[in-house]
Amino acid sequence: MSEATGARPRSRGRAHAGRAATAIAIATAILVAAPVISIVSLALQPAADVWHDLVNYVLPAALLDTALLLVGVGALTLLIGAGTAWVMSRHDFPGRGMLLWLMPLPLAIPTYLAAYVYADLFEPLGLVHRTLAVWMPVRDALGHLPNLRSLPGAIFVIGLVLYPYVYLSARATFQVQSAEFAEAAKTLGAGRWTVFWRVSLPMARPALAVGVALVALETLNDIGASEYLGIRTLTVSIFTTWLNRGSLAGAAQLACLMLAIVAGLIAMERYGRRNANTEFSAESPHVRQRTRLSGARAWIAFAVCVLPVLMGFAVPLSYLAHQALGRGLLANFDPLLWRHTFHSFAFAALATLLALMLALATTIAHRFRPDPLRYLAMSIAQTGYALPGLVIALGLLTPVLAVDNAMSAVATSIGSSLPGLILVGSGTAVVIAYAIRFLAVPVGMIKAGFDSIPRDYDESARTVGAGQAVVLWQIYLPLLRPAMLGAIIIMFVDCLKELPATLLLRPLNVETLSTSIYQFASRGNFEDGALAALLIVAASIGPVAWLTRFSEVPSGPA
Repeated sequence: MSEATGARPRSRGRAHAGRAATAIAIATAILVAAPVISIVSLALQPAADVWHDLVNYVLPAALLDTALLLVGVGALTLLIGAGTAWVMSRHDFPGRGMLLWLMPLPLAIPTYLAAYVYADLFEPLGLVHRTLAVWMPVRDALGHLPNLRSLPGAIFVIGLVLYPYVYLSARATFQVQSAEFAEAAKTLGAGRWTVFWRVSLPMARPALAVGVALVALETLNDIGASEYLGIRTLTVSIFTTWLNRGSLAGAAQLACLMLAIVAGLIAMERYGRRNANTEFSAESPHVRQRTRLSGARAWIAFAVCVLPVLMGFAVPLSYLAHQALGRGLLANFDPLLWRHTFHSFAFAALATLLALMLALATTIAHRFRPDPLRYLAMSIAQTGYALPGLVIALGLLTPVLAVDNAMSAVATSIGSSLPGLILVGSGTAVVIAYAIRFLAVPVGMIKAGFDSIPRDYDESARTVGAGQAVVLWQIYLPLLRPAMLGAIIIMFVDCLKELPATLLLRPLNVETLSTSIYQFASRGNFEDGALAALLIVAASIGPVAWLTRFSEVPSGPA
């Protein structure tokens, strides 16, 4: 009797914990889906006066520029990322060990910072112009300057800092490809380049599809670089329609087109991974041995890999450091920068904490009792990264304002009053937008951590009568600590760099590091924001380098 009585509370406790986790998982899925639902409902509102002008004067150019930008950036990042990944995976040469850490570092440079830096370098009377003027007349030097405020300029700048997405995905595949496929091709007389084009590259197709899809999503999310370089993308058009034309419905209708593009990109990524099988052969599981290069070949391989790092990371970082020191921004430190830094870190920390708790509850619900509903909730929670920050901000505006107005109405009904709009005025809307956009990071990493924990641990805990809370605290959390730490680091830095959602949802008179840099650039004195830009880059370097910590796979035997 006593055993049965004791078993009931434990079973009830397990049921309560499971139901609580499931409720949070479902609430998380609703939270992520809310901006999309709001966007669709807003788009159904009539906006005939604005929509006529958008269709005739805005939409054709925006769609064309967006398509060309996506294709151009995708092609450039594929060329740089896949090429350097193949060189790094298949060859040994002096300096390779250093390059393993350096290659992903351009991810520490937000696209808008790269655009500000390169536009400043190549503008008339900029550093490049002054350098050319040493060897030729000033007017002749102007003719040799590339026009970065153009579509090719935007493709060049954005591609330089986003290629690591393709590089990391491709290298992860290249370095573990089985040796037997290349050896079979060589026995048939195939040369090194034939093996690359006909064997290695097709086998890496799934990884390349993932990398290019991430690049396309980040390109769609960009607003600072495109706007500054004069490219009227769909994202920029949504921004100007909302703020300059004052049409929320028109902006929502454009946002629906962007969502259709996002869905198309995801479908193309899935199509690129179709029928892909890159498993090792059971008969020849060893990976290929890297070829040792020397002499001119080694120098060429090193140059091919180091050039994207220099242009995508070293040049922007050096320019920002030069401007910060040359303008005395350290000696004459602006106290407002402390406030902007505090706002950035506070928003990022709160959003990271919120997303971590939601991700943990969502993945735990699926772990405790996997079923279609919990799997669907977890899948929806991971879709936020596919939504551009501008779309999330636009979709959150109506629900957040509705909650604020409801709270004000309740306060008024009980004879009290609230100090303005609570969610918008306190920055809570920014935190929610960050959590939705980057929730996929902790969900994905914690899920991967759970996948590495054997189910036997759960069964063993149940046989000794341990409840789900005990299993969580004593087993799951200690084993999940590395995955959770990685999620915290990556998401925190992503939040620091986020610009579109911050621009549109931040409270009045509140600036973050990213928005303060944007304001300086909008006024034409970006250099005055160099120190704020350095803070963002400095905070990003460590996490980006951390991504390469376990990326090296030992070379196989000859």
